[in-house]
Amino acid sequence: MPPSSMQQTDPTHASDDQSTPRRARRSRVRRFVLVYYVIFALILLALVPPYISVNRYQRRIATSISQSLGRPVHLDSVTLNMLPLPGFTLNNFVVSEDPAFGTEPVIRANTVRATLRLSSLWTRRVEFSTISFTEPSVNLVHLANGKWNLETILTQAARIEAAPTAQRSAGPAPRFPYIEATGARLNLKLDQEKIPLSLTDANFALWLPSPQEWHLRLEAHPARTDSNVSDTGTLQLEGTLGRAASLSQVAIAMQADWRNAPLGEASRLLFNHDAGLRGDLTLSAKVHGTVGKSSVETRMILNAGRRADFVPQHPLSLDMQCLGTASNAFHSFTDISCSWPPAGSSATPTLTVAATLADVRNPLSTTADISTPGIPAQTILDWAQIASSRFPQATTASGTITGNLQYRPGLASESSWTGIIHVSDLALHNPSLGSAPLLLGTTTLESPAATPPALARNRRQPHAASSPAGSTFLLTPISLPLGGKDPATLDGRIDSSGYSLHLSGMVVFSRLQALGAALPQLGDGLNNVAPSNPTSSPVRIDISAVRPWGGPQTWQEASARPTTATHAHHSKR
Repeated sequence: MPPSSMQQTDPTHASDDQSTPRRARRSRVRRFVLVYYVIFALILLALVPPYISVNRYQRRIATSISQSLGRPVHLDSVTLNMLPLPGFTLNNFVVSEDPAFGTEPVIRANTVRATLRLSSLWTRRVEFSTISFTEPSVNLVHLANGKWNLETILTQAARIEAAPTAQRSAGPAPRFPYIEATGARLNLKLDQEKIPLSLTDANFALWLPSPQEWHLRLEAHPARTDSNVSDTGTLQLEGTLGRAASLSQVAIAMQADWRNAPLGEASRLLFNHDAGLRGDLTLSAKVHGTVGKSSVETRMILNAGRRADFVPQHPLSLDMQCLGTASNAFHSFTDISCSWPPAGSSATPTLTVAATLADVRNPLSTTADISTPGIPAQTILDWAQIASSRFPQATTASGTITGNLQYRPGLASESSWTGIIHVSDLALHNPSLGSAPLLLGTTTLESPAATPPALARNRRQPHAASSPAGSTFLLTPISLPLGGKDPATLDGRIDSSGYSLHLSGMVVFSRLQALGAALPQLGDGLNNVAPSNPTSSPVRIDISAVRPWGGPQTWQEASARPTTATHAHHSKR
């Protein structure tokens, strides 16, 4: 083949080589045009909606929400948004109150963002995927007859058919939106009076996981409006509410936790003053059943509990569980059973409580039975050393305390505590008492009603006829080896006004003062009856003391003693 023929170019290959740059240029032009249109569309979506008036939909939107809630709804204006997702912004959103509950709105929010589901853009049905409230204010109203203002809103919502929030495609029923709120404030009103307790910085979410129940979640900080409470921990609540025709039939499964609450700030929150207590408090509750009747489980954990003004050697740790049944929309609680430590724990049982609260609006309707199978006396002394710095840390105790107490309601002057506390093999150890322990033996503190009549006739009961038996306890005589040939005896009485003590027998006064140093509440005022020239020899004494609650203790010769602590309390007025 001639060389000239070998060097000729194939026409087909030449045309392909020429078309490749042209296709590349056309591809770049198409991409440029596409990007241009996308940018232009985004600019239009960002700039045009504010100039599109959607206020003609304002009444329609307000009417639709009003029908869903069963309450009048008002809006100042509606704005269309296209980015980041299509939706509306509702300005100055207000849900009016039922006149039976007052005039202040149920919900008020400056801004509410309602995001459309994308499928709504090409269908006639308008569905919202998310409704977001920014810093709303919500008023929960509870009337004296037990009614809540949210009751009608909840039952009204239950009548409207809705599909689950997460359902992928549209169906016969509209999908329930995901409702959320950030920075919310929840206020509580009793009748027409707004109480100072509220929840602030609340984040709230509500959605429909299945057609028959709502799921809700709340996280907030408890606050008090009439004082500056700084650190109150965090309240978390999560659970489900079922659809029902009435509030009492609403199925409920809820768990709430109040965590990281310093005891001092918690007392300021609940009582509007610092109770002088310190420690870390955690409360939790679980509810399962219906609003009308449900089972309730609560647990309280306290770590490092103590007084604020001193640090005891053994701070209080507490872990108590309570079970019960709530009825009448959580206004009544029956079959309450509390145990410390919780039932099933490997720790030694300390206290059990059985109670009934007929009406939470009337705490005096409570009945309670408290019992202990056996608390070490040292544990009681540890509690006393936590409650008061006057108990020397060097004092220790041995022995066991058992008993039971009952509280029964009545009129203000008739409500009473009764029962019996039995102390076995009690002994005190303190350096001021010497190397040997002070053996106090066995004694009881009991109400007259708990004393069998035959024993009452044979047992010394000082001042037994001076006040009603209710909330009165008698201390049976305790033998005190205080240096005499025979032990001295101590007996007494406790009632709602104060207490009285009676000490008689042979004592070495220095040893009695040593006992008073080990138990300061017993030793208060002993110097007033001390001999002018105390000796190491035993002397016979017959002295008594009275102390009204909150007042000083006074010892004096028994022949001159007032008949009761109650009498002494009134004589000081």
